[in-house]
Amino acid sequence: MQNRQLVILYALVGILFLGLAFLWTRVSEFAALPLPETKEVAYLGPSQKPPEPRVRIFQLPERMDFAGEAVPLHQPDVYERLERELYVNAYWESNTVLMMKRAGRFFPVIERILADNGIPDDFKYVALIESGLMNVVSPAGARGFWQFMPSTAKEFGLEVNNDVDERYHWEKATVAACKYLRSAYGRFGSWTNVAASYNMGMAGVTRRINEQQVPNYYDLHLNDETSRYIFRVLAIKELFAHPSRYGFELQAPDLYQLPPYREVLVTSSIANLATWAIQHGSNYKLLKLHNPWLRSDKLGIRAGGSYKILLPL
Repeated sequence: MQNRQLVILYALVGILFLGLAFLWTRVSEFAALPLPETKEVAYLGPSQKPPEPRVRIFQLPERMDFAGEAVPLHQPDVYERLERELYVNAYWESNTVLMMKRAGRFFPVIERILADNGIPDDFKYVALIESGLMNVVSPAGARGFWQFMPSTAKEFGLEVNNDVDERYHWEKATVAACKYLRSAYGRFGSWTNVAASYNMGMAGVTRRINEQQVPNYYDLHLNDETSRYIFRVLAIKELFAHPSRYGFELQAPDLYQLPPYREVLVTSSIANLATWAIQHGSNYKLLKLHNPWLRSDKLGIRAGGSYKILLPL
């Protein structure tokens, strides 16, 4: 019995030594492995600043105006409404960058037409927020840069029919918009109210003024779209006036430009515009691209009438 206990004891001691030997082998192998590479962490000294955060808080201007008329930024709701539109547009970078690029192409001519018609320069931003300077179509059927409805377009001198829709002729549409704006100023005597009326109509603004007995846009309680309208214009104006302040660093070469054109005066009907374009050294795509007011594949012209068609050189 005693011998049996000794055998068991020797066996346990042997197992213990084998376990210790195995453990020592594994520790030696681990010690022989190379240490992992460490990266130095740069210390930001007192003169160094951490990376600028992705979202910044902007300092709004102390004073703003629309067409020379002061914006009452001291009113808390006015300040907040402007701030809302500023952040929305400053952080909708893709849309704002593309508007800035398109403005390089169209603003010089729009600015000239506004000046020639006695309309304040700030109204170019109305066209920008109406359409982004694209020939868009609203759910209600308004079209072009200035978003004219068919009846209003005809009232202010634009031709709208199956072959021709001058709401898409951005220069003629700008002249028509000037006629509307002058007419509205004759009613309101305030360019801010004129701009608001471009969104909700002269009758709509007049009705709100009479109902609420205040003549100032900033004191009127309006529907959400018109309530935001002027502030969208002001936000875009601020971004265009100080682009780098809000993170936009476009240079002149980044802006789109109008290509050089030649004008072709057309005095008789064209049965096939594709054939006509090729005969004039161009093609149907370029014809439509630079003359979007041509709405059909043909052009009918009344006796004594004429159109100027632009073709790129």
